[in-house]
Amino acid sequence: MTLEQVLELAQTRSEAIAIARTGVQRAEGEQVRARSGRLPQLSASASYDRALASEFSNVFGSDAGGPSCPPFTLNPSAPLNERVAEIERAIDCGAVGSSFFGGGATDDGDVDLPFGRENTWRVNLLFSQAVYSGGRLGAQADIAAAGRQSAELALTAARAQLLFDVTEAFYDAALSDRLVQIAEATVAQADATVRQVQAGFEAGAQPEFELLRARVTRDNQRPAVIRQQANRDIAILRLKQLLDLPAEYDLRLVAPLDGPVPPPAPFARRLAAFEADAAAQAGATARNAVREVAAVVDLREASLRAARAERRPSVSVTSNYSRVAYPSGFFPTGDFRTNWTVGAAVELPILTGGRQRGSEMVARAELEQSRLELQQVRELAQLDTRSAEAELVAAHAALDASAGTIEQATRAYQIAEVRYQSGVSTQLELSDARLLLQQAEANRAQAARDLQVARARIALLPDLPIGATSGIAGQQAPAAPAPSAQPDAQLRNAAAAQAGRPGGGSQ
Repeated sequence: MTLEQVLELAQTRSEAIAIARTGVQRAEGEQVRARSGRLPQLSASASYDRALASEFSNVFGSDAGGPSCPPFTLNPSAPLNERVAEIERAIDCGAVGSSFFGGGATDDGDVDLPFGRENTWRVNLLFSQAVYSGGRLGAQADIAAAGRQSAELALTAARAQLLFDVTEAFYDAALSDRLVQIAEATVAQADATVRQVQAGFEAGAQPEFELLRARVTRDNQRPAVIRQQANRDIAILRLKQLLDLPAEYDLRLVAPLDGPVPPPAPFARRLAAFEADAAAQAGATARNAVREVAAVVDLREASLRAARAERRPSVSVTSNYSRVAYPSGFFPTGDFRTNWTVGAAVELPILTGGRQRGSEMVARAELEQSRLELQQVRELAQLDTRSAEAELVAAHAALDASAGTIEQATRAYQIAEVRYQSGVSTQLELSDARLLLQQAEANRAQAARDLQVARARIALLPDLPIGATSGIAGQQAPAAPAPSAQPDAQLRNAAAAQAGRPGGGSQ
């Protein structure tokens, strides 16, 4: 896989980016919720009440234990005094006018009016509209807008951080693979020297001491190969983890570090604009991290306005339309009565026990803190930008310096090999030349990796969080041992051990 394919795959599978996207969606929801306070509100409700006991029971009728009252009978032909007496009798015993409100009792003991009915059904429509909020709604909308901006900036930062981390892991894996190749080539060269000395020893032209020295030199290189192979496996596993690939996935990278090192294709356009345009270099200080803290400052300012707005009154208009039924049975039969009200409400806090003043103090302190953090982040952004530029310059210089070193080390090893084959130099000189070539090739690969990572950091710098480093020191090339790293005492002990074996001898 190339770097372009790796970056594309990482963006589609990254959990960090998915989490940042959910943050943007949440901020959008907060904006919708804040905007809803300015719009009319309409809600509907329905309820049913069952009265198990009522204070209005038997209020409108005669007591159950009292005397029976004959119903009122009107005889138009009776004399006036008899008709008046009949009316007074009916009123006194409750035959007529038993309800204070003009209603009478039903056959089942219930009353015509709703008081004391066992079943009550209600259907309500409630309308409300905020007229004046004292600035609360505007402040809440500003808070939601600042939250939305902060979430979008966090998504940008998460994407840039992912691209940088994947690029760094990609070139770390490529460097580890290159170091394995260099170590294996060094072992192959040492093994070729062992075979040559073995042939000379068997022909009687080389002493056993030279054969032992060649074997020890070769065997000392094998642990380095194992160590580099382990580093390569770890680097590949880290890259697979960023790409969300299974550990057993056969991942092979296309990232040559031993030849020309052009800018990474995904960042070539940004790098060209940065290197050619001074304005682009100055614009690198407009970091995404600075904009994130500036968004927090806007949010704190809106929070302070919202806290101050709590001191002002709020005015709203309401209307409640209700249909109520009091059926004698369980279900209503269509006899609904109407309640419809329109009103206005004014709410003004008078005494809050210090809660309002405390809220304003907290909001002011948070605003002041965010402003100081903004100034601090601006200074750190300038320092981080200059650090990234210096790192890029140093990486360019290191790569340029390593180019000629490899040529010289290769030529020195060739000369040392010819001199050793001709018998005019020692094996120690050949080993030193081989290790110097190994060190030069490793330094070249390390410099190429550092340059590519530094380029990626510069290209992503406007969106990267402050302090995102390339980790150049995280993986060092193996150091070449000095000529005295193989003491003669060690070789003499090995020669003595070899001489003590059956068939062994010394010359």
